Order: sequence, then structure tokens, then C-alpha cells
Amino acid sequence: MTPWPYPRWVAHRGAGKLAPENTLAAIRVGAAHGYRMFECDAKLSADGVPFLMHDAALDRTTSGQGIGGKLPWSDLALLDAGSWHSRVFAGEPLATLASVARFCLANDYFLNIEIKPTPGNERETGEVVASHAARLWQDAAVPPLLTSFQVEALEGAAATQPDLPRGLLLDHLSEGWLDTARRLGCVAIVCDHALWDAATVAEARAAGMRTLSYTVNDDCAVQRLLTLGTDGIITDRIDLFSPAS
Repeated sequence: MTPWPYPRWVAHRGAGKLAPENTLAAIRVGAAHGYRMFECDAKLSADGVPFLMHDAALDRTTSGQGIGGKLPWSDLALLDAGSWHSRVFAGEPLATLASVARFCLANDYFLNIEIKPTPGNERETGEVVASHAARLWQDAAVPPLLTSFQVEALEGAAATQPDLPRGLLLDHLSEGWLDTARRLGCVAIVCDHALWDAATVAEARAAGMRTLSYTVNDDCAVQRLLTLGTDGIITDRIDLFSPAS
């Protein structure tokens, strides 16, 4: 296996549930709990700016409505992405990938960027996010890990920036899952934690790939994954699990 520079513990969407997901505020809260690696979701504005948001629609986590990818960044930048969570975070803006990169690089933090395309924009999102990531982290010792459920997005990332590490996200193990990861040149499989057992971990390892899990929020699941020797645990419960464990 190639050397693995990333911490085992990863804070999901910045700080899980303690702050508005996919914002700089969430990453700061995660950092305050001792986490050094953060998972976030990146998609494109209508004018091609990579920004952080999980859903295609703005309604759940911002003051906006409709599909985020259909608006230019100048409109998205005006939205409140914190009030939905709590009054403490009222007025928190959406974050660009560039702003998150600056914060992580300044503090020696690591990032797992899930490429989360607006439906129909899979390949372009992979290409643009990878290009921006390569430029933003060009002087960094450790690049971000790019992951996605969308094969087309990973194909775009691989074609544009083949040297950036990639991971295939899976919510089930369909036939040929490992062959797909191999074809995409992935260094990791990131899947629902319940899918890992001794056999699947051994398969991934035999292919030279690292094993990461989402979203792990209870102690029994953590202990099982540690016993299996998996490489990464993505959690919402940054208040429960110490990243030093």
C-alpha cells in the first residue's frame, strides 16, 4: 500500500451536528474538539465557483430556495447558511472551497472533499473541483482526498488532475465494486460502515486500497471498525469520540 498521510478520525461536514454543516463555522467547531481532518461536500454555482453544500436544493440549510447550482456565486454569497441550525450561527455564509482551503492550509488541517454534483453536472463538477483543489493545494505536502458516489465525477477528476488521490463512495456493494475503484485509480473505498467485514476489508487491502467508513456515530460500530483495522472513521459525534483514540 502507498503511505497514508491522513488521520483516522474525520469530522463529518465539519462538525457533524454541533454547527451548521459545510460551513467554516462547522470546521472551526470541529477543530476546537481536536479534529484535524474534515469531510465536506462541494458543488458548483452556475458560474463555476466550487462551494460547500450537501443538498441540490438550498431550502434545508440556507435562507434561499431552489437549486443552488442554478444561481451565480454573487447570489449564493448573500444567503444565510446558519440560522436554520441555531441563533448562535445566524448570518453564517456559505463557504467557497477556496475559503476552506485557506483555513485548512493555514492550520495544517486535512480535507476530504466529497464531489457532490448538481444532478446532470457530474463530470464537469469533478473536473472543476479537481482543478481548483490542485491549484489551491499546489504547495501543500498533503493534498485533499477527493471522493464521490458519482463515477462520472471521479472520471472527470481523474482526467483533469490524475495525481490527486481519489476514493469511491459506496452505499452498497454491487457486483464489480472493486473493479470500478481500480478503473478509477482510487486509493480508498469509503462506504457505509456496516458494509465492512473481514472479507471486504481483505479484498480492499489486497487491491492496495484504504478502507474508510461513514457515518459512524456509536461506540459499538467504532470498536468493530477498529478491530477490523480500517483506516478512517467519519463521524458526526465529535463530542463523543476523541480523535486521539
